[in-house]
This record gives sequence, C-alpha cells and structure tokens, in this order.
Amino acid sequence: MPDAVYVKDAFARIADRYVMANHVMSGGMDIWWRKRVAWKIRGWKPRQLLDVASGTGDLALEIQDACPETEIIATDFCAEMLEHASSRGLSRTVVADALNLPFASESHDVVTVAFGLRNMAEYPAALQEMARVLRPGGRLVVLDFSMPEGILQGPYRWYLHKILPKLAGLITGQKDAYEYLGASIEQFPQGRAMCEMMSANGFREAEVETMSFGVVSMYTATK
Repeated sequence: MPDAVYVKDAFARIADRYVMANHVMSGGMDIWWRKRVAWKIRGWKPRQLLDVASGTGDLALEIQDACPETEIIATDFCAEMLEHASSRGLSRTVVADALNLPFASESHDVVTVAFGLRNMAEYPAALQEMARVLRPGGRLVVLDFSMPEGILQGPYRWYLHKILPKLAGLITGQKDAYEYLGASIEQFPQGRAMCEMMSANGFREAEVETMSFGVVSMYTATK
C-alpha cells in the first residue's frame, strides 16, 4: 500500500502543473475518460454527490457540467490540490482524509473517486468509508489505471516505467513524484479482483468497463 505522507507531499509539489501533466501524458484521453464517467452518472440523476480524492477537481467539474442540478462536494487530503479545484469553479471543497470522511452516514447518492483509490493507504478501509456515507442503493464509481492484456502489455509497461516518469519530470520538475506510479498501477487490484474487493466491503452488483484498450477501468457498484 502507498505511503500516505509521501503521496500527500508528492501531490502538493506537482499541484500547479498537475492538470497539464495529465493531459500531455495521456494524449488528452483523460478528458474523455472523465466525460464517460460523467455521462453515466447523468443517467442516475443524483441529488448529492461526493467526489473523493478530487485533486484539482477534474472529474467533479465534468460531472458539474453534465449534472448541473447535482450538489457536488469535492474532498482531498492535499489542500494545495483543492485550491486549484476551487479556482477552477468548484464551490464546495473540503480538505479531508478518505479514510475518515467528515460526513454523516447515508448522506450521498453517489460517491466517485478518480485515480485516487490506488494512492490510499488501505483500499478496503477506503471502500468501507465510501459505503458508509452512501445512502442505501447509492452508487460508487471508481476510475483508475489498469494494465492492458495481450500484446499491448509489454509496450505499455515500458512506457509506464521508462518514459512516463521522465516526461512527467520535464513537465512538473518533480520526476520522483511519478517514479512510484508504474509500480502502484501494477500492484493495484483490477478487473475481477477489484469487483470482488468492492463486494467484500459494502457493495453489490460490482461491474467493470475498460477503456482505451484496458489502460483505464471504470468500476461501478451499488451499496
């Protein structure tokens, strides 16, 4: 599991260039990944949504555009990241640890976490906390990186470990903040393993949808 102190410090150091780095390193595909999540949530018509590990607010802003009547709260344990989320148009941001959310039980219709669960110190505990703040029948959406299968796995692994840290270092000036990324993606449960983990920690009907040839996966489940 990732070291929380290191992760928090790393994100604080890259906050100013985080959005640009994401766009460049994904070839702009990160925008489409978040739009896909927002379109799915729009069909659920949630009243209250909590975006956990919101960072600079990229996913929350997409959902805000797609679901203008939904009340959105964005949380992150890195205040420097949330400052950017606020300046970009999110009106409600709360500095909070995903393992100890400062919200009442059964207070939200949807909880989302994009590229954040993988960085948390305890995956099961984080899922349990997200389940706690969801209303019965509420939905969880987890968007995160995964490893593609087949012939793409080798080239992608080479990019992940050899190219991405150097490219990120050029953009952010903080190469070390991305050196752990490849290992974190390889170690993160994916596919059936993630669905089983969700089912064991407060959720049912866990499903996975892969995007961009398996580089990214969207998991959905119901409390």
